[in-house]
Amino acid sequence: MTIFGATTEDFPLFDVPRRYDAVLVMSFGGPEGMNDVMPFLENVTQGRNVPRERLAEVAHHYERFGGVSPLNEQNRKLVAALEAELRSAGLRLPVYFGNRNWHPFVTDTVRRMRDDGVRRAIAFVTTAFSCYSGCRRYREDILRAVETAGEDAPEFDKVRVFYNHPGFIEPCAENLRAALAKVPADRQAAARVVFTAHSIPQAMAQASDYEKQLAEASRLVAGGAGVRQYDLVYQSRSGPPQVPWLGPDILDHLTHLARERARAVVALPIGFISDHIEVRWDLDEEARAKAQELGMLFVRAATVGTHPAFVRMVRELIAERMTPNPERKAVGRFGPNHDICPSDCCRERR
Repeated sequence: MTIFGATTEDFPLFDVPRRYDAVLVMSFGGPEGMNDVMPFLENVTQGRNVPRERLAEVAHHYERFGGVSPLNEQNRKLVAALEAELRSAGLRLPVYFGNRNWHPFVTDTVRRMRDDGVRRAIAFVTTAFSCYSGCRRYREDILRAVETAGEDAPEFDKVRVFYNHPGFIEPCAENLRAALAKVPADRQAAARVVFTAHSIPQAMAQASDYEKQLAEASRLVAGGAGVRQYDLVYQSRSGPPQVPWLGPDILDHLTHLARERARAVVALPIGFISDHIEVRWDLDEEARAKAQELGMLFVRAATVGTHPAFVRMVRELIAERMTPNPERKAVGRFGPNHDICPSDCCRERR
């Protein structure tokens, strides 16, 4: 079974060090102007028969920000921070950047890597959790890019999923503590913490560890911030109403919290590593407005972004694959995730 140029038979313990010529940071992508918005949304929904009026509705969210998703700029900052982190550790690896849905497309980036003479690279995908859209789909995108690049295209490995790595958990806990400190003293006792993640179809969730990993990461972050009572909810649902998706939705949950007489809500978008459009619209705009309507203060905790501990974690995940018998950092109940995904891992289910 060959996955990204390696086999589970060849590396049963995943302790054989690998050599790399470069790093690929891969993300979802986003428009960088109003003229980009509809073509971008068409790329995202290709093959899904999404009505044009639904695309127009989502395009309105981008209009609020001038058609510019903050995601690409945030990823460029992550790339720059990672380059500096790698240099400081003596790892001379160029860092390339490619997207699934908008420029720079991963197909173009892999061609450039080929032309630059890269023969083996390791990929870091900007999501901490396992599911088809958050992990396997990115692997498939890279493999298609390799096929398109043709002869002499690089081989790729991918760093393991990092939902329980201390370099993710500790910055999240720090950000949660900072957000809680913004709640006025007279509302502290009636404040509630909610962790949010992107909803996905229940069928997709059942084919992965997405819910289990989110629950564990939320537990770990809450513990690190000294929070005993919290909820895990979902946001950004985009599927047809007849298809079951994960819930409860953040807006519905805010109504529930108001009935329980919560006076403040602190939301940490644990399913996202940067403050991109779905965080800024769905939480900073819609959820904040809903909370105000219900008479509750709404405080949104920051994502990890380019927190030094998070950037250091990315470097450590890369170094793991280059080191014999490495230390694989993980906290909590489940230990480090696998390095090489099984062939049936996170299969798509429609």
